[in-house]
Amino acid sequence: MSTAMIFVGLILSTILATASNSWLLAWLCLELNTLSILPFISKTKHPRAIEAATKYFLTQATASCLLLLAGTSNAWLTGTWDMTQMSNKLTSTTMLIALTMKMGTVPTHFWLPEVIQGSTLLTALLISTWQKIAPMSLLFIMSNNIQPTFALTLGLLSTTFGGWGGMNQTQLRKMMAYSSIANMGWTVITLTHEPKASMINIFTYIILTTPTFLLMALTSTKTLQNMTTMWSTSPLATTTMALLLLSTAGLPPLTGFLPKLIIMNELVTQNLTPLATMTMMTSLLTLSFYLRTTYLTTLLNPPSSATSATKWRQKMTKNKTMILLPTATTSTFMMPALIP
Repeated sequence: MSTAMIFVGLILSTILATASNSWLLAWLCLELNTLSILPFISKTKHPRAIEAATKYFLTQATASCLLLLAGTSNAWLTGTWDMTQMSNKLTSTTMLIALTMKMGTVPTHFWLPEVIQGSTLLTALLISTWQKIAPMSLLFIMSNNIQPTFALTLGLLSTTFGGWGGMNQTQLRKMMAYSSIANMGWTVITLTHEPKASMINIFTYIILTTPTFLLMALTSTKTLQNMTTMWSTSPLATTTMALLLLSTAGLPPLTGFLPKLIIMNELVTQNLTPLATMTMMTSLLTLSFYLRTTYLTTLLNPPSSATSATKWRQKMTKNKTMILLPTATTSTFMMPALIP
């Protein structure tokens, strides 16, 4: 019963923050959102989970302080808490830093890999997807008042550090965390020029990341070594995981390629071709570790020696495999008609 109430609070706080028009109400809803997810992070009572919950709380509290500072300063300058009245450069930049800290972008990204690594797979799914909806909605509302140069810098740094950080990871949760940082860079980089493209990118990422984490949870896969024996649990899960990883990396003609193409088109339209080129180069970093993971999943057989340790997994039932069919359809869906 208590878990259901906490989950309802998590959902309602996000919906209210998305629908609010006042910075004071948005701050209150984001605080409720933070307090609602802390029990999920620390539920296992493991020292690493307690550490992750502490890091998450301290980071979100700092971001909330910056958000309240920016909102109060803006209300003092303009006489209103309205989100659309952010004409002051200092307050809008402070608000951007606060909201990007909540989402996990460079330079305030260091908490995200550690928190996700210390959480369960389903909690990591919530942090990577649901917890980004409210801050992203607030950024969308104030996108007209964000300083373009600052947003472009944050986006390029996030795509670069997200790609480099995931290169040397053997833990899948940390790899997905750095992938989230890189994807947030793609979202922020076009926020001031075409905010609708940013929303398309973030929701496409959520659609692709959700079945990825669910597959990892269903097959008890947490490391790259576990990926080599994933085929023994379910061949359909292995194929679907490979397609989802390649789609998240933005490999054409899969779904994840579409938002990246829209963002590249917008940057070139705005005469930012050098920035678009650098962003595409950093996406190769993300593609490299996704290709490595796909190779381990589908093209590599584990050692057959009796001395090698193999992770024990329960056979997946037919009901569980039914969730794989819509995810496979989503990951391989081609959308050439939607490309502008």
